[in-house]
Amino acid sequence: MRNFTEDQTMFRDAYRKFLEAEVQPNMARYKEQGIVDREVFEKAGEQGFLMIWPDEQYGGLGDKDFRFEQVIIEENTRAGTGEWFATLHSRLVGPYIDHLGNDEQKQRFLPDCVSGKKILAIAMTEPGAGSDLSGMASTIIEKDDHFVLNGSKVYISNGLLADLVIVAAKSDPENNPHAMTLCVVERGMAGFERGKKLEKMGLEAQDTAELFFNDVKIPKENILGEPGKGFFYLMQGLAEERLIAMVGATANARRAFNLTRDYVMDRKVFGKPLSYMQNTQFKMAEMDAEIDIMQTYVDHCVSVHNEGRLTVNMAAKGKLQSTEIEWRMLDLGVQLHGGAGYMKEYPICGMFTDSRISRILAGSSEIMKYIIGRDIFGENYTSILD
Repeated sequence: MRNFTEDQTMFRDAYRKFLEAEVQPNMARYKEQGIVDREVFEKAGEQGFLMIWPDEQYGGLGDKDFRFEQVIIEENTRAGTGEWFATLHSRLVGPYIDHLGNDEQKQRFLPDCVSGKKILAIAMTEPGAGSDLSGMASTIIEKDDHFVLNGSKVYISNGLLADLVIVAAKSDPENNPHAMTLCVVERGMAGFERGKKLEKMGLEAQDTAELFFNDVKIPKENILGEPGKGFFYLMQGLAEERLIAMVGATANARRAFNLTRDYVMDRKVFGKPLSYMQNTQFKMAEMDAEIDIMQTYVDHCVSVHNEGRLTVNMAAKGKLQSTEIEWRMLDLGVQLHGGAGYMKEYPICGMFTDSRISRILAGSSEIMKYIIGRDIFGENYTSILD
């Protein structure tokens, strides 16, 4: 029995109806145009589905229980509307303003984010700096009464739609590669430009873009937290980011399982349903067990996170295992669909390509293994190959 409150169960029902009415019918069009409509954020905001956790004075419900976001992620996955990156806006980027912003910044930014009038993105990744943030080349240098931001970012989700972008850049590049500052770059600031929408393997409806900053004047009022501490702020947010990833990956694995189960029960091979074959039963049994066990761990991590005890190592384990299980399930799903699995008219096909990013975003599987390995052997452990 999963541990959702009565309010959260009611919230799930209402959110499911919202997706069925406002988002699902438009997904084919969003995929074709390569971007969702801005209005979908506003419609979600109007009904209280966009950002749950901000205090009531900023327009939210003031409930920081992560299970609300878990419901949102699971229902978006179930509905096939995950290419609308609402959770990136609501729970991955927004909390930086809550945790690091002062009262003036919260009042200035949060109400429009809750309502969906302003869309959020975060810009860390650069061509030469992905998981290794120390390789970042962008700079933000204090000058008189402001800061000056220079550099570029790549693979930025919500990159075209975003009105507010939290940007990480080095503030002391010559002396300290880990001295970074976080700032809020607003749409229309001089020197802030966007590249074209990047073409991806999957997630066609989700806008991903390059961002360019050429002598962008950043008011001191747009600096989040203490200058130079950005690296530590980013590290603090990674556990929740990986929790978001594992919730989505596990839900997607279950959706793929359900689609595949229905297909093999209907598909006839040698006069009998494919589900009669022992190989099909064994393969599906293995995945059912793995997904159920993974779901138990995910729910545990959500509870631990609500108590403020989710560690980097716990999140890395969950992110690694959930995305690997998701990938195995989708590969099996395509295989058991046979030729149909290669056809775009079948949902399993798009799910397969869309999910390939799961083992890369929020830290690749290899980075997760590195984190877990350091926890096992110690941070200063040196391989015999070094």
